[in-house]
Amino acid sequence: MNYTKINMDTWARRDVFRHFIADVRCVISITTELDVTDVVAFCKANDYRMYPTMLYLTAQAINSRDAFKLRYDEAGDLILWQEVSPSYPVFHPEDELFTRLITEYSPDFHVFYQRVLADMALHQDKRAFEVAYTAQNTFDASSVPWLQYTACDLHVFDSGTYLAPVVTWGKHDEKNGRLMMPLTMQVHHAVADGFHIARFFEDMQREIQTLTK
Repeated sequence: MNYTKINMDTWARRDVFRHFIADVRCVISITTELDVTDVVAFCKANDYRMYPTMLYLTAQAINSRDAFKLRYDEAGDLILWQEVSPSYPVFHPEDELFTRLITEYSPDFHVFYQRVLADMALHQDKRAFEVAYTAQNTFDASSVPWLQYTACDLHVFDSGTYLAPVVTWGKHDEKNGRLMMPLTMQVHHAVADGFHIARFFEDMQREIQTLTK
């Protein structure tokens, strides 16, 4: 796992970061609509599952921006990971419980997709947090495929220093001939502003175009 330590003496975002860590600890949560028409068609045409595909698209967008790869190390220093991998739940309708998994990121869609399927199959009998992980270079992703929502907020009750973004998407629905899906990013204000979240949404749309062209 590769990362670089942030030099707080020269880092351009230093003062903003310190303000939202020391003075006003807060997160930003923004929901928008993502046009998933092309990726839904892509999955149907190639017999791909939507959830692993969305995990890949999200991982691609997250890994394209440094703001979403900043974390604390065990010594309490701010670091920038070279790559981060999704930590995500897998829902089991038979008992309405979930399994938390982490799949190692790959920029290659087919490699990552197969890794997700393999992890799901390997741990299909596990529940909740039975699968133990030590990886620190992760972000959170999840789906609420039963609901076409308009807003989403997840409160993280820690010391107020949880920097990993939380990405959630819901049920897609047809609007004006296109399939639109609610997409939410929540992230600590110390590492990202509304500008960065807007770029994430743009990146997601671009990743869909790249994958399905």
